[in-house]
Amino acid sequence: MDALVHRRQRTAGAGRTAGTGRSAARARDIGPTGARGTAPAPGRVVVTAAAIAVAASLTLGAAADAGAAPAVAGVTGERPIVFARYTGAAPTEDLYALSPGGGAAVQLTHTPTVSEVMPSWSPDGKRLAFVRYGSGGAVDGIWTMNTAGGDLKALPGTKGASDPAWSPDGKRIAYAQPVGTQREIYVAGADGSAPATRLTHTAADDLHPTWSPDGKYLAFNRADTAGHSRLMKLRLSTLAQTAVTGPGSHDWTPDWSHGDRLAFSRVDSSGFAHLYVVRPDGTGLHRITAARANDKNPSWSPAGNSLVFTRGGADDADPEHLYRVRADGTAPTQLTKTDSHDLEADWRP
Repeated sequence: MDALVHRRQRTAGAGRTAGTGRSAARARDIGPTGARGTAPAPGRVVVTAAAIAVAASLTLGAAADAGAAPAVAGVTGERPIVFARYTGAAPTEDLYALSPGGGAAVQLTHTPTVSEVMPSWSPDGKRLAFVRYGSGGAVDGIWTMNTAGGDLKALPGTKGASDPAWSPDGKRIAYAQPVGTQREIYVAGADGSAPATRLTHTAADDLHPTWSPDGKYLAFNRADTAGHSRLMKLRLSTLAQTAVTGPGSHDWTPDWSHGDRLAFSRVDSSGFAHLYVVRPDGTGLHRITAARANDKNPSWSPAGNSLVFTRGGADDADPEHLYRVRADGTAPTQLTKTDSHDLEADWRP
């Protein structure tokens, strides 16, 4: 079984049972997320004319090239959110962009035979890294493209990899790579010129790396064979590792803010996945969402005062929507409302 599909199945049970068959095969990190796909094809990403037109109005490319925060859907000074979406009618997943204030989402990729998932903004907002996969979840690897959907480039040596994360200086991409039956954390040059370096060597699954603001550390979640997952921190200069959360935890998908806090999703005693925040040294742990729903894949706003995340998704009949919430847990706002599964949002730095 492909490692990425296996991971989706194994970690599917946040809150309610994800089920078997098609729903279970779509589980990624926590809950079902849409691991569908038809026969793989090597073709390039195809961007629809409508997407290009709307993307131009969102200034996803030109304003980013100028170093300015793009105006998105009329929200001055705010930066767009990119995410993966699938619907019951579509055979694949594609990348979309959205204003932090909500509104219509803009489709950035349209590939009928392969899926694009797990997007990550470059720090200058000029490119996106993402995972591309085809039939049965077989992972094609990590690719990058510009924010209009062009200049598609494969990152060498990343076949089967997942969870790309761009470094703060824009020079490197960290990711999880299969090694035997588990995944380890690697880092490689973002332009493909620097060879990949393996950073972890464990019998567990190391997943979802996220960079510290100064680029000196990575945090990630480590999942053991007992079904637990905890947050870990790795110092890049020495490869020394320290635990951030406890060994009996169910903690997933950390995201490191510019204000030096880690947001993550925890399946707690309620049986649901909720968002939590903790300092990188393990202190200051507190919960910020408490709905009877599964909240996962948090991503910090550039200012560090809000988060975007996915809520919902027990099975195919339960859509997953993007929400925004303040860092203190107040003012939760639903951003997407279509009958779709909206996943793995990344808020442009």
